[in-house]
Amino acid sequence: MAWRAQLSRNLKELRFLFCQTSPASAQTREFLHKSYKDLKTLNPKLPILIRECRGVEPQLWARYDVGVERCVNLDGLTEAQINNKLEELGKA
Repeated sequence: MAWRAQLSRNLKELRFLFCQTSPASAQTREFLHKSYKDLKTLNPKLPILIRECRGVEPQLWARYDVGVERCVNLDGLTEAQINNKLEELGKA
């Protein structure tokens, strides 16, 4: 997982959006619970924003240079799949 340390080279910001209570967001909440500390330790200057809102579908937003943003819907994905999506966004 050496790619995790490289996130701040390609990304300017990460945003996780999810519901605090919905079953659809459960895997996203668990992923953040397990991975946030590691991500932040490896990328201390990368803003990692966590936005909780009732009823919202779980999403991951990545912002690159010049304001370019990409979004991935995380609904129904496992923690491993969320990890793969994050890796794809980090390498894009």
